Amino acid sequence: MFCLSTIAPGPCWRTRHFKESIRFIHECRLRGEGCLVHCLAGVSRSVTLVIAYIMTVTDFGWEDALHTVRAGRSCANPNLGFQRQLQEFEKHEVHQYRQWLKEEFGESPLRDAEEARSILATPGLQRYWAFLRRL
Repeated sequence: MFCLSTIAPGPCWRTRHFKESIRFIHECRLRGEGCLVHCLAGVSRSVTLVIAYIMTVTDFGWEDALHTVRAGRSCANPNLGFQRQLQEFEKHEVHQYRQWLKEEFGESPLRDAEEARSILATPGLQRYWAFLRRL
């Protein structure tokens, strides 16, 4: 179990929490285990972490990653501060994170980009739930 008990948004929020959250989610998935990412309402903070993860394991920008999440959780809506954090992550850090993840865990056996593209291309929740079962 991994818990970020107090996540206060701020300028260094992403640098403090993205890497450890991405590592935890990826480790769970590689072990074939489920991973619940949730915050008080499940709308902004947890969604931001999942978007950062999707951006890291695919070539998606933050908006495509958000649309992927919204395919199954329509209320997903990072607040403006978190949207800015995701924009900065996309602009300045995501490439480094992708390299770090590859160095840390090797080539991934997961088909994340293919699954995420399938979600975006096909409406309906069945594909989304199939993707979530792999998370």
